Amino acid sequence: MCKEVNDVLAGSKVDKIHQPGKNELVFIMRTRGGMHKLYFSADANSPRFCIVENTPENPQTPPMLCMLFRKRLVGATLISVEQYGLDRIAFFNFDATNEIGDKVKLTLAVEIMAQHSNVILFDNDNNNRIVDALRRVDAQISSFRLVLPGAQYKLPPAQEKIDLRECEPSEACEAILKNENAKLSSAIIKTIQGISPLLSRELSYRACGDDKGVSELTSEEKLNLFTELSSLKTKLQSGECEPSIVLNEADKPMEFSFLPIMQYENALKVIKKENVFSLLEGFYSERDRFLRTRSKASELFKTLDNLIERTSRKLNNQHEDLKKCADRDAIKIKAELITASQYMLQKGASVYEVFNYYTNENEKIDVDPALTPSQNAQRLYKEYHKACKAEDMLIKLIEDGEQDLEYLKSVHDMLSRATLEREFGEIKDELISQGFLKPKKENKKQMKKQALQPLEFKTSQGLTVLVGRNNIQNDKLTFKAGRKGDIWLHAQKCPGSHVLLLADGGEIPDDAIVEAAEIAAYYSSAREGTVVTVDYTDVKNIKKPNGAKPGFVVYYTYYSVNVKPKNEA
Repeated sequence: MCKEVNDVLAGSKVDKIHQPGKNELVFIMRTRGGMHKLYFSADANSPRFCIVENTPENPQTPPMLCMLFRKRLVGATLISVEQYGLDRIAFFNFDATNEIGDKVKLTLAVEIMAQHSNVILFDNDNNNRIVDALRRVDAQISSFRLVLPGAQYKLPPAQEKIDLRECEPSEACEAILKNENAKLSSAIIKTIQGISPLLSRELSYRACGDDKGVSELTSEEKLNLFTELSSLKTKLQSGECEPSIVLNEADKPMEFSFLPIMQYENALKVIKKENVFSLLEGFYSERDRFLRTRSKASELFKTLDNLIERTSRKLNNQHEDLKKCADRDAIKIKAELITASQYMLQKGASVYEVFNYYTNENEKIDVDPALTPSQNAQRLYKEYHKACKAEDMLIKLIEDGEQDLEYLKSVHDMLSRATLEREFGEIKDELISQGFLKPKKENKKQMKKQALQPLEFKTSQGLTVLVGRNNIQNDKLTFKAGRKGDIWLHAQKCPGSHVLLLADGGEIPDDAIVEAAEIAAYYSSAREGTVVTVDYTDVKNIKKPNGAKPGFVVYYTYYSVNVKPKNEA
């Protein structure tokens, strides 16, 4: 990674700096060949630095840390990128200018250490004093190493491990074999600096075909280990790299390495990438999208989860009440029987025994002894009429509640796929317009934000595919953008975006419909499925019932196709 950054960006200037998230930085680097985006992440789940094609959306107001980094580094020249031994620490060295125009040397330390990851800017000309960091560390967190503005930058505690580039393979092999009670992969991790669990297992597999105990290795296997360490040393010194991603059974990225992975044999798929940056972007993009969405919209997710739970609970209670209403006819019959027999019944009895002319049998009816037979009959008639009204009301409430629940689930699905802050805002506005959220009182008049456009894709035939970002946009897409001849698509019986395949006045080939269906499957709650059924029809066949919630439509004439979800045509 350091070698490739040096090859591409050494001598470039910092043109802009953005901070999309609390633990993220993006440097726009200007080179003679054009602009490049240098991305840094100190997130515990995906710490890294790499040159990327796509970056997260920037906040409208830059954080204070971002403003400080801009002040100190915009216009600075990147001299070099150096790695600290084989540890997961890289130093980005800059020639910069301070406030009075003097040349200064600043270093950006990028520490890739899981939950302890950090990006720290310090001043070389001022005794390595820290300017600031993505994550500040005070004495309460660590008494050994403070990461605060004005503190001196110190390296993390050193590990007593061997740098394979600076020793003979025989020495490294001998040090590994001293761990007689350990598995070979564990001994490699314990001995060699910078080795990941994946790489240690790979070396063990290549040496002995399994992860044997060190004491069990044969002479031939020890020789194989020496050969693999020699080969690894050569690769590290030359910078030779064959970036590879391991995919699981669902074709999702599982692991990655700078050399081909052989240990899984044919059980899992291994794909080679062009460079380490495309490897990292491919590996982390989907995970980052999910985590960033969850982080930025956590409050909205929590609100939606509560609304869905509350609506579900209310529906269950209403269904229980509706079951009770099913006994209303029995209540009416009791009232009729008491009325028919009241001439022989007396006030003060707690039970009336009457003849049931529906069953030709005597029946006992519990009553209020304080009431007359006529009053007891009237009381039962009131219960009957109350049950009838309750049933009519409950049927309507249940119907409305089920529509609300379906709608809220569709909003949750849209939110889970949103990536832009403006998307979160539009989804929140939609919930406010439907009465699920209360609008916040604004003291100042705010400018009306321009609505986001639908997602747009192109099929291999050059036809345009539009995808709604939220339910209100789904309605606009279907009933305003759609024209006769355009194909409307939606994943069958599950929440998802409305998808429109534009005909542009011509015939739409079947291949284009399949490609659009793959997109519709991806932009639905069934996106993780291996095969998804997608309905499609001419957009003229789509109708919206009066008073229906945003995004809710009905259609009766349609075709279906089974596809694998795909986020591009």
